[in-house]
Amino acid sequence: MISQLELGKGGEKKKPEKQVNGIFWILLINIGIYVADHIFQVREIKALYLYHNFPVWYQFVTSTFCHANWNHLSSNLFFLYIFGKLVEEEEGGFGVWVSYILTGVGANLVSWLVLPRNAVSLGASGAVFGLFAISVLVKLSFDWRKILEVLILGQFVIERVMEAAQASTSFASSNSALQNVNHIAHLSGALVGATLVWLLSRVPSQPADRDKL
Repeated sequence: MISQLELGKGGEKKKPEKQVNGIFWILLINIGIYVADHIFQVREIKALYLYHNFPVWYQFVTSTFCHANWNHLSSNLFFLYIFGKLVEEEEGGFGVWVSYILTGVGANLVSWLVLPRNAVSLGASGAVFGLFAISVLVKLSFDWRKILEVLILGQFVIERVMEAAQASTSFASSNSALQNVNHIAHLSGALVGATLVWLLSRVPSQPADRDKL
């Protein structure tokens, strides 16, 4: 005879494990562009930076994958992995890609509108703050342990990324202008992330299909 315990085990449905691949591709692209730019010194990579005096449309996207130096890159990689993974666990690979691109582009767009024309923007700092905001707001409706995890890590993201301000998103000659780029990009990236969550929350979810008799 088969015990009820064994029957219960057989009837349980295993939750499918979500594979986290999207954020790893984002990290690899950031690393690959850095290697091509700073190690192999591929000149064409410079065309991916966002030049405020004469921007090209694709630079608003490509500059989010470029970094000024290793300290700039390593700081962003750490937080991209943490918050990108949290977002992808809830929203999937496509969701983390859309979040990264939209928050990064939004941060670059605000920086371009506000900063002087001699500025040059690059870096994933805006996307980092965007993913941080999204991960916090999304987790608010889920397990309290995950909320606590995000809030504890959140205190470090602001401090560490701010420390990378001097190497972040501009090669302008003035240090004050350089620092303004970072604050603007960080704040605007977080605001874009919060806006994305708010817009998605306004979309009505489809009712679950009734079980067929």
